[in-house]
Amino acid sequence: MTFANRLKSTTVAAGRAALGSLLGLGLAAALLASAPDAFAQTAAPAAASSIPVAEGDGPALWVVSDADSTIYLYGTIHLLRPTTAWGSARVDRAFDSASEVWFEVQDPDDQSALGPIVQRLGVSPDRPLSSLLTAEEFAALDAAARGLGASGAQLDPLRPWLASLQLAVAGILKAGFDPQAGVDRVLIARAKAAGKPVKGLETLQEQIGFIANLSEETQLDMLRSSLEDFAEAETLLDQMSTAWATGDVAGLDRLVVAETRAESPELYEAIFVRRNRNWADQIQTLLAGSGTIFIAVGSGHLAGDESVQEILEDRGVTVTRQ
Repeated sequence: MTFANRLKSTTVAAGRAALGSLLGLGLAAALLASAPDAFAQTAAPAAASSIPVAEGDGPALWVVSDADSTIYLYGTIHLLRPTTAWGSARVDRAFDSASEVWFEVQDPDDQSALGPIVQRLGVSPDRPLSSLLTAEEFAALDAAARGLGASGAQLDPLRPWLASLQLAVAGILKAGFDPQAGVDRVLIARAKAAGKPVKGLETLQEQIGFIANLSEETQLDMLRSSLEDFAEAETLLDQMSTAWATGDVAGLDRLVVAETRAESPELYEAIFVRRNRNWADQIQTLLAGSGTIFIAVGSGHLAGDESVQEILEDRGVTVTRQ
């Protein structure tokens, strides 16, 4: 079987694993700022100030509470079409009632912090991609990059994980998805405008480390999956966005979490499970205090049998869907 045919035969499964990492990493879109200049030119316009109202109940929302604490858990999409309808009065009320708002990282667009970390963990000129891929694979990499306005030579010094995300995000941006329309960025701006403290469950260093420390074999698998035409990925991301906007948590589990676990157990463990457990620890610590807190994380973390809610419930904490 040729390389191209092998890619075509695994498009959907591999694409789901790659997109799973995008839904699992709040800073995935911000990494585009570290891409070759040609990639940055594919960015879509900024999101509109008003969010179209979702049909029905909209995205899912959960609450964890005790006598003096209320913690809302809300899943997000990090890249979204600006026209996606996800506004929800129910979520707005929960957000407005919170005294502080937590995200995966406090400021995913902090380039002064992100740049040096990406340079250290994502660039390896002494082990270029051309030395890790076959000639046929590198030619496919160059073709994919040129289709997005860059070249294989520009990506060559990158480690496989970073090249994979750059290709994936750039392709998705070219298809009309916009990080500035991503729910995290909208909510961070809204929190700052309201004077609410914005906090992070992990640092930029930690979040990048989760994927940068994957085995080279897993990183190369991610890269190879990103070399396929992203027409399938565009369709899949639309399906994910629809499932999220309509509160279809089972659909998100099927489309993102279960496929990532099946196709790349190492990626699933690194991006979802270990972080979900850590976040559950932090939520329990916050629950021991008092007040109202709104927590917004990638929707993939709130789906599946090892979601943040499931981990909390396994520990005896009551979690209620609103």
